[in-house]
Amino acid sequence: MTRRFQPRSTPAENLRIVIHTIPWRLLILLPLIILLAIPAFYYGSNAGQKVFPTMTNFFYNLTGSPSAATPTPFPPFPTALPQVGSLLYTVQSGDSCDEILFRQMHMADAGTIFTDVKPNTIQALDASIGQNCHALQDGIVLTLSPQYPLIVLGGEVLKVDPTSSQQVLPTPVINVVHQQQLGTDCSGGCLLAVRLAPGVQVRLFVQTTLPVKAGSWVWAQAALARKNIKDFDNYPYADPLASLNGMSLRACDLQIDNRQDDNSLSCSQLLPNTIDDDGGAWLFGVTGPGSLDHWGYSLHLSTGMRMLLWLTTDTNGDLKFHQGYPVFRYDDATHVYVRV
Repeated sequence: MTRRFQPRSTPAENLRIVIHTIPWRLLILLPLIILLAIPAFYYGSNAGQKVFPTMTNFFYNLTGSPSAATPTPFPPFPTALPQVGSLLYTVQSGDSCDEILFRQMHMADAGTIFTDVKPNTIQALDASIGQNCHALQDGIVLTLSPQYPLIVLGGEVLKVDPTSSQQVLPTPVINVVHQQQLGTDCSGGCLLAVRLAPGVQVRLFVQTTLPVKAGSWVWAQAALARKNIKDFDNYPYADPLASLNGMSLRACDLQIDNRQDDNSLSCSQLLPNTIDDDGGAWLFGVTGPGSLDHWGYSLHLSTGMRMLLWLTTDTNGDLKFHQGYPVFRYDDATHVYVRV
């Protein structure tokens, strides 16, 4: 039987066949549909950008927004502020300056900080204690100052200035009218203007993962500014005549609005200091809820007393106060600290 072969259609013939199968009315309507679809899509997408956020806010308000947190009332400002000061010590037979500083002030590195290799450091020590270290005699009185002292403080944040390029921490993406900015990111460091008492402000450097804003209440233990001695960068003593008002401090143990920052700098990280070698640090503070009592240093003394405490480091490197350690109060008559 002879096989029959159907000749293949050309592409042009296939196109004509397809066109003939499409109703002619659809061919007329198709361009019109395209012309209407483009502006409809454009205006619809713009309208959707406005409608969906509006609907989100509507249902958010309908279900009831969470009640705003009641701000924690500020504690009262302390009736007194910490006072930089010194202790008095009467020289005993066989005493040397290094031994006195080690025994009385827990200063393990006295012989390294004050050394005859650098005569200016010995001169600075002589000026601080009020006597010549190389000519000590029994019965003379020395003025002993706490090395690299700390201060405990609490106050209202008036201004936040990032020390590096920082961003204000944003609220979540949804545009809800009840949300507000949380504060400034101070993980790279911020300089805070803090009011400690009416008419008394300090500049407090903080480095914290907690957001900080003006109006917050900050609690801190901080390194006091030390006296500036030429060619003696690690001079360990604060200037007793310097005013706390306007002083620049560096925070090392920090709370913002009663939130503890467990990742804040430790006091031993604020160089220079000898906390690790000495096994502790000296702390100036005031009795009462606005200062020492907030940190749990319960001394069972009347409020408003200026105090000097010795804190010791625990196994984790944290500074702790232990009952039974010497406690000193500032005597307004003699302008020195005396043991309680």
